[in-house]
Amino acid sequence: MAGRLGLKIDVDTLDGLRKGVPALARILGERRIRASFFVALGPDNSGRAIFRVFKQRGFLEKMLRTRAPAVYGLKTMLYGTLLPGPSIAAAATDILPRLTAAGHEAGLHGYDHVRWHDGAGRMTAAQVWDEVQRGQREFIRICGRPARSFAAPGWQATEVSRTVLAAAGFRYASDTRGQCPYWPRFGPRVNPLLEIPTTLPTLDELWGMNGLTDKEFFDLILCRLDSGRPQVFTLHAEIEGGPCLDAFADFLDRALASGVQFFTLEDWAAELLKHSQRIAAAAVYSGRLPGRAGMVSRQAELPEAA
Repeated sequence: MAGRLGLKIDVDTLDGLRKGVPALARILGERRIRASFFVALGPDNSGRAIFRVFKQRGFLEKMLRTRAPAVYGLKTMLYGTLLPGPSIAAAATDILPRLTAAGHEAGLHGYDHVRWHDGAGRMTAAQVWDEVQRGQREFIRICGRPARSFAAPGWQATEVSRTVLAAAGFRYASDTRGQCPYWPRFGPRVNPLLEIPTTLPTLDELWGMNGLTDKEFFDLILCRLDSGRPQVFTLHAEIEGGPCLDAFADFLDRALASGVQFFTLEDWAAELLKHSQRIAAAAVYSGRLPGRAGMVSRQAELPEAA
């Protein structure tokens, strides 16, 4: 059975927007594949992520294993520390409208990516609202309308953040890792904003682990696409749109040849919300994933998905 795959492309940095997004848009356009791009629109403070060395187990090992300094470049790794964090939105004025004109989805990946990634668990509702609204103002300035979808940096979701996102009027969010779309539950309270989780591992999690190459990683992903259940794969403009672009293009060709059908997350959300009563609720918890430093928000396994 041919699989269905949604491509969720996270854009965390200025270089990812300037270089990775056009490269990915080109290879997707050549194959007539539409994808969902989620862009952080605040300052690029990537250099501040270095402080995770002292807070997150496995962060340094992951940075070395994935050759992060070479992938991201020295300038990006100094933004927000020795160099001021430049505005990502300032470079998005032409790029985002071109993406949407080509049929891709454009959504919001927060404002200050590092601030949300490292501090979402401590943010008040007012602080989350400020982050979301700052991003929305930039999105409206660039695209002429609000973003209709949101993807939390670093898969960091809390009851507070989800309550704010629901109040902000998004159609769906992609904030967690899980098995299938669901209504997130925090304690006894079910959040009314549809969640479409990332279901597959990411390249930066497994790349280099036990010598795994980027091509071998995509071999693993292809093997996961014949389950009959739609899957969501998150890639990063800085990685698949950078040093792993050729391996990703080869993956797309092999997926198409095997009959895989690609979809945008917004199209899937529209399908799902037509029959919202069929969507189950599931608890959200904080847990670890192989190859990823720190904790991420995860969907508790549903009985029918076990």
